[in-house]
Amino acid sequence: MRGFAIFIAFHLIGLALEKGLSIPLPANVIGLGLLAAALFLGWIKLEWVEASSKIAIRHMGLLFAPAIVGTMVLAKQIQSEWLAIGSSIVIGTLVTMLAAGLAIKLWPDRRKQHDAAESHSA
Repeated sequence: MRGFAIFIAFHLIGLALEKGLSIPLPANVIGLGLLAAALFLGWIKLEWVEASSKIAIRHMGLLFAPAIVGTMVLAKQIQSEWLAIGSSIVIGTLVTMLAAGLAIKLWPDRRKQHDAAESHSA
């Protein structure tokens, strides 16, 4: 239960930031980013949220039901705008892949820097 409480707390923080600061991102995305940052910084222990996240992943299909129903409701509009939707998906995916590849390529290899620092200090 602690894991779900943490998830809800981060969602509520994201909601407050979205509404209070007029951030143009959904509250769940803001909360997820903050949760990831808290995990990386060690403020939240992975063990605290691991069991709850496994439950959420197990029931992922149920969580996508509203999106599927929304797609069915908007089927005619999607059919009339298929080219714009499809091209934005393809272009967005390619841009994301390019950005991720460049970030990895330009990211300094910390292992090499650590090894170099150790060899200089020895």
